Amino acid sequence: MSKEKKDNHFIKKPYYEGGITALRKFIKENLKYPKEALEKKVEGTVLVKYDIDYTGKVTDTKVLKGIGSGCNKEAKRLVKLLKYEVPKGPRKLRVSFHKETKINFRLPKEKPVKKPETKKAIKVKSNQGKLSIKYTITPKSGKAKEVKKSYNYTI
Repeated sequence: MSKEKKDNHFIKKPYYEGGITALRKFIKENLKYPKEALEKKVEGTVLVKYDIDYTGKVTDTKVLKGIGSGCNKEAKRLVKLLKYEVPKGPRKLRVSFHKETKINFRLPKEKPVKKPETKKAIKVKSNQGKLSIKYTITPKSGKAKEVKKSYNYTI
């Protein structure tokens, strides 16, 4: 016969559904870089301490280490969106928990602006010692405003 294992922990700690990777993914998807921080090109890490009530909701947030320029407010907003799972214990205790998390603010990398590509068609004709060149430029973007252009040169 095997004995049932007894859980030694009296109070069950809350956990984020999916673990730390799901938490980081949630933060990355919902992070809105503040305009003021973008203009000043502010980067850094904000350390936020927060309380979780017995239902799993974040109730109170406090910035322990901030970088300013709107990033502290954004970190608090993000943390308040979190929802934790609190396992039920043998007794119905209403305990609040304290956690800390770091939220990284990194400037988004600028992508180089691409010019719309064009398609060129060139035709060369030789007629009685005269050289005639005709080429057509057609934009690939397919916008209605862009017009197909043709040019003729006779030498």
